[in-house]
Amino acid sequence: MNVRIDFTYRTPKGLETLFQSDEMNADKAIKMAEDLERTGRVKNLSFIDSQDSTWSVKELKEFLKGIETEPHNIKVYFDGGYELESRRSGLGCVIYYDQSGKSFRLRKNASVDELQSNNEAEYAALHLALKELENLGVHHLPIRIVGDSQVVINQLNGEWACFEEELTRWADRIDQKLNRLGLQPEYELLSRKKNQEADKLATQALNGVEISSTIEL
Repeated sequence: MNVRIDFTYRTPKGLETLFQSDEMNADKAIKMAEDLERTGRVKNLSFIDSQDSTWSVKELKEFLKGIETEPHNIKVYFDGGYELESRRSGLGCVIYYDQSGKSFRLRKNASVDELQSNNEAEYAALHLALKELENLGVHHLPIRIVGDSQVVINQLNGEWACFEEELTRWADRIDQKLNRLGLQPEYELLSRKKNQEADKLATQALNGVEISSTIEL
């Protein structure tokens, strides 16, 4: 979970001004906030999350303590590939998360036959990732979703309209799954080169190589 620190700074002579930090990990933000408060010149300090919700220091600490033993700090990479000749699709996803003070990486792929395009395969790969989050018990958290599909990322974040019926159905399924799990997605578009892990998994699925693994980093 990433947040910004919002506070009022007061000089010894009584001058005041407002400050807001860059976005940072919540654990780091708490340490920074505690250091700022030790100066005795900070007041009205709060944290702002990606949904523009406001947290006090106490509230944020309690939240982090509550999720420590559950998967959190979720980052999802997804990719889908489609073979026109065979009409087969390969789906791949990589999920990074923290739990009980440790960091993990989950990799999963799948091969499917019923899809009609590469864009459908991309959507299906993301849906596969969300099913893995559900299996992990992830719920009511902000998550970062990263992919190299401009269509999927821009349609889900509302930048592009979705006119194709098949893709609309997939977008609805994604939204429904996110809502049911109480997840707040932040979408990020990156280059194919930087999405190599998920791309490799999708290719392996097309080649008949099944991957399902979780390791501690």
